[in-house]
Amino acid sequence: MTTDTTGTVARDGVPRPGGPADSPFVRACRREPVPHTPVWFMRQAGRSLPEYREIRANVGMLESCRRPDLVAEITLQPVRRHGVDAAILFSDIVVPVAAAGVDLDIVAGTGPVVAEPVRTAEDVERIRPIGRDDVSYVDEAVRLLVAELGETPLIGFAGAPFTLASYLVEGGPSRTHAKTKALMYGQPELWHALCARLADVTLSFLRVQIEAGVSAVQLFDSWAGALSEADYRRYVLPHSATVLSGLADAGVPRIHFGVGTAELLGAMGEAGADVVGVDWRTPLDVATRRIGPDRAVQGNLDPTVLLAPWSVVETEVRRILEQGRAAPGHVFNLGHGVLPETDPEVLTRVVALVHEVSARRAEQG
Repeated sequence: MTTDTTGTVARDGVPRPGGPADSPFVRACRREPVPHTPVWFMRQAGRSLPEYREIRANVGMLESCRRPDLVAEITLQPVRRHGVDAAILFSDIVVPVAAAGVDLDIVAGTGPVVAEPVRTAEDVERIRPIGRDDVSYVDEAVRLLVAELGETPLIGFAGAPFTLASYLVEGGPSRTHAKTKALMYGQPELWHALCARLADVTLSFLRVQIEAGVSAVQLFDSWAGALSEADYRRYVLPHSATVLSGLADAGVPRIHFGVGTAELLGAMGEAGADVVGVDWRTPLDVATRRIGPDRAVQGNLDPTVLLAPWSVVETEVRRILEQGRAAPGHVFNLGHGVLPETDPEVLTRVVALVHEVSARRAEQG
């Protein structure tokens, strides 16, 4: 069996209509007409689900990302429960970096912790290129999921060079990114060498997922909002463009997302995205004007709204759907990840509401 570049599986390699490539999610990413606004949630496979907490009870994060059976089961859980329009591969942004030889661990309650933070050119040289054999567990998990998901598209997952570099330089999560910026400003040649190396690792990681059958990819630049637009364009955009433009021939939509990126939305689209994710701070109609007419948008319900009474949730969902009509394509999502304390039933109701309201509008023309 082969997988064509649109994500549709065909035994003879000939693309056919239908399948994940013709799903509402992929069609919205391509700015094509849809029967309803598609919806999925960042961190939809995670701690808000009791079945997730049960399966992860005695398994470390990195280990769970390296076990295809667990990756497949966790990825499928929100699809079964919520009826979302897309699954996203369960993984972590540091998985390919660990495969590239960086000594790190994902510490519960803290996040990724790097044993020896990057400080020198020798540290950068130790980050080796990766291929399919280095992340064969991801390849296997994607193939398992594509077979199980059927018509539902699977989104590939990776962290962007800037965010990965920040973890490696800081040695873990940071609020100020002070060490990252000190390296960026003070040793720009070393900074660009580090980001170029990470861009190559990320591009290879996403290509493995695409070749295994994902229908779209999302590049997470979680910390890019810490930068000014000028610094983003100088120090970050070229490396994100290496990844996103490097997938231009892959035939799958490319989504680019960051937090606190209101002033960077246009530049993030220029990096090579087909869809720009928008956090909850910027209304989608405003974001669309900044991004331009050639890209779809994704977002952007504030995750904390899901903790409010249903009447508030419903009002906010309807507002975002209305603002999303200004975009040439809209994928409904949160403006960041699902909070662990979120009631899963609320997520299920949001999916149903998005489908109902948007389908009625589609019928009305």
